[in-house]
Amino acid sequence: QLQLVEPGGGMVQAAGSLRPSCAASGTALSISRMCWYRQAPGKERGLVATFISVGSTNYASSVKGRITISRGNAKNTVYLQMNSLKPENTAVYYCSAFSNDYARDYWGQGTQVTVSS
Repeated sequence: QLQLVEPGGGMVQAAGSLRPSCAASGTALSISRMCWYRQAPGKERGLVATFISVGSTNYASSVKGRITISRGNAKNTVYLQMNSLKPENTAVYYCSAFSNDYARDYWGQGTQVTVSS
């Protein structure tokens, strides 16, 4: 099984930056991808960024150029560097990891990001 922990959300003013992280632990640590999603109030959860390996990342078109997903020094840790944040980026950000051992996604509890104008 996998457990995901996502520290690093918070409140920031518009144009500011945040860098939440996602750390996976447990017994099923053969992970083929880690992703960040977000869900704003009253909206569906949507994919923000995907990390497969160094040099193999994907982004939603709405965040390209402002958000970067990267792997930390620990193999099963990813960061989401978010710059030039806007109030409409306010959402709960969730991390997911796909376990090759169990052929399924695992999810974190989510971290709140609030951008004030």
